[in-house]
Amino acid sequence: MRQLIFNVLIAAALVAGAPAILAQELQPDQDVPQRWAAEGWETDFSKATVSYNEVIDVIGRDNIPSIDDPQFKPVAEEAGIPGNEPVIGLELNGDARAYPLRIMMWHEIVNDEVGGVPVAVTYCPLCNTSIVFDRRVGGDAVEFGTTGKLRHSDLIMYDRAEQNWWQQFNGEAIAGDRAGEELKAYPSRLMSLDLFRELHPDGDILVPDPRRIQQLGRNPYVGYDSSARPFLFRGEIPDDINPMMRVALVQSPTPIGVALPLLQEKGEVVHNDLIFRWSAGQASALDRSEISQGRDVGNIEVVRKTATGEDEPVVHEITFAFAARAFMSDLTILQ
Repeated sequence: MRQLIFNVLIAAALVAGAPAILAQELQPDQDVPQRWAAEGWETDFSKATVSYNEVIDVIGRDNIPSIDDPQFKPVAEEAGIPGNEPVIGLELNGDARAYPLRIMMWHEIVNDEVGGVPVAVTYCPLCNTSIVFDRRVGGDAVEFGTTGKLRHSDLIMYDRAEQNWWQQFNGEAIAGDRAGEELKAYPSRLMSLDLFRELHPDGDILVPDPRRIQQLGRNPYVGYDSSARPFLFRGEIPDDINPMMRVALVQSPTPIGVALPLLQEKGEVVHNDLIFRWSAGQASALDRSEISQGRDVGNIEVVRKTATGEDEPVVHEITFAFAARAFMSDLTILQ
């Protein structure tokens, strides 16, 4: 399976647009791999918040191509994708869009504008993290691409304007002039296409990019989410939970995770002001060779109640336990 995944990799802030400043200290006094300079990066590698020893080189920059001119059609017209397949569902300012994982698997980043907001829709298969970021940096909308590098098995992105490196898992700039800043994230959901169509019958769905059209519907990471350990991961494996267990994770303001089996058993888990909900109907994108044949991992929703009693969507991600602990070592995971 490792060779298969490697082959696939080879083939394949509340002020609008203002990244927030984090408390991470810079780590300037470290050796920078000479091969990075040979790759033509213009990044200021003297500024970093992480150890470069944690970064793994896998493939070349943009070898997994972002989608920079996304095309859509009404979801009501989509008849070729099975209804249980997962999509990233996003609604901003009344504009609802679905980004199928059968497409995101092969591109990982879509640079888009939704409801008048420039966003980067991102997905990292090795961590199963899907997060939507505001792609304005320094007040300007920028495009994000893939560096071809990983940290804790998670995608490292870069902005094409200044070539800062950004960790997809949390939106933190880990190298470059903006090291220590964090992109704003918007609430989105991993959900089945059927559920998206039910919630947003007038929404749109991403049309496949012709560069990867032949791979659509196929999972290149067969059996990955039931494997013994993650791929290309150098960190410590947690000993109190299956490292490949799906976890619904809220990072801010107080980090908390809820393990999938608990959500499946309870249907709803309440923690402080957060409500985690589970319902059946979404296939795992990382199980069987055909995504639609993957086992049912369900639809997860995370909300908080407003003063008027309405559900307010909360920024969250559905990730694997190993990744949650790698980035947040003291994270409490309810299970």
